[in-house]
Amino acid sequence: MAPTTKIQSIATALRPLLGPQGVLAAGAVPERNNKDWSSAVPLRPELLLRPADTLQLSAALRACHEQGQPVVVQGGLTGLCGGATPQTGEVALSTERMNRIEALDKVGNTATVQAGVILENLQRAASDAGLCFPLDFGSRGSCTLGGNLACNAGGNSVIRYGVARDLCLGLEAVLADGTVLTHLNRMTKNTSGFDLKQLFIGSEGTLGVISRAVLKLYPAQRDKATAVVAADSFVEVVAVLQNARATLGASLCAFEVMWADYLEEVRSRLAAVRQPLAGRPAFAILLEVEANQGAGQALADFLEQAMANSLVSDGVLAQSQSQAEEFWALRDAVAQLLQIYKRSMAFDVSLPLTTLQAYCDAVAHSLHTEFPGMTALRFAHLGDGTLHYIIDAPDTASKARILELVLAPLASHGGAVSAEHGIGVAKRDYLHLSRSSADIEQMRKLKALLDPRAILNPGRVFS
Repeated sequence: MAPTTKIQSIATALRPLLGPQGVLAAGAVPERNNKDWSSAVPLRPELLLRPADTLQLSAALRACHEQGQPVVVQGGLTGLCGGATPQTGEVALSTERMNRIEALDKVGNTATVQAGVILENLQRAASDAGLCFPLDFGSRGSCTLGGNLACNAGGNSVIRYGVARDLCLGLEAVLADGTVLTHLNRMTKNTSGFDLKQLFIGSEGTLGVISRAVLKLYPAQRDKATAVVAADSFVEVVAVLQNARATLGASLCAFEVMWADYLEEVRSRLAAVRQPLAGRPAFAILLEVEANQGAGQALADFLEQAMANSLVSDGVLAQSQSQAEEFWALRDAVAQLLQIYKRSMAFDVSLPLTTLQAYCDAVAHSLHTEFPGMTALRFAHLGDGTLHYIIDAPDTASKARILELVLAPLASHGGAVSAEHGIGVAKRDYLHLSRSSADIEQMRKLKALLDPRAILNPGRVFS
């Protein structure tokens, strides 16, 4: 059966079950579904499936499985590795209509959500209930919770709350053949058999499609304080982090570091973004502390001690919420820069703090040697060892070489090719730098077991 005939057959079978809004043929597929936020080449799928609940999702996958029809799974389409961009012959399956917050338990501090719920919507619902869902990053207004879990996303508050995996208590996932695995556990401790949710968190939709989840909520902290400080060397940056952990303890919820190259690029390109520090610091560190009370005083005391010990050369403590938002705008300006660049590339890697600076030096030397004058900026969620590069490639042909120069040195520095954005298509050929051949072989065996016809996100993570 030819692909087009196959797809027509699937559409005909599913239209009565999913309804007119759930089955869209090529001409009706919105342009946004042609690609994710990566630099992958856009492609309009011949068919877009938009199930509204788990039963519809199961029916959609069962139909595709029976026909051996490849499927690309789409959430908020904010991924940067090309994993949600359709490839030739694929049907797109979007969770955007699965967008209900089904339950918010103020006693047990949990939220039960469908996979298509936008992160910011859960954050707001939790806040209205006097609670907090702490997973957070710049794409909060677009990304979906199913996608966050599928890529095991990290973000700004990992230093205190952990990554997406740490915030998930229970999960429901639909396998390639439509089988539904439901274990919407709401308890913190449950050792009743295998924890199957871990198979799907971080597997980027290659083993099954996450349909619902139970997520941890936390009591909202009444007091939050934000500051930006300057450091003259990476050694000082690490010293500030060590002291912040020791002094501020669990109240430290963000530790973001921006290199001078990033600060200068924001200064020259985005005049509306405020630079809170005087001069041209080598590093700017954004710290945030939260507590029921006394956060401002705790952070002020820490800054006073850090300056007295010459750990930082300058510092500004936000005096209002609007000023704190201005500080964060400097860090979040990366999204604006990526839109400005014609051939933008974004990297998320992780390294031990003991090797991070050596890695940075090696990559900077290689990039500047082969591509003099090229824009290559650095910033980091340093509390969890995540380093980001954003690069404006001089031309399309150079992208493959830049990818090699950024990722290849990670093996010798004990790093990982992906910290929080996944592997997708972009980093597929570099997975072996972070995982052993035995690891990858077991991944292949799991894929073959759970998706024997290889229809789910084929070509993602590994070939």
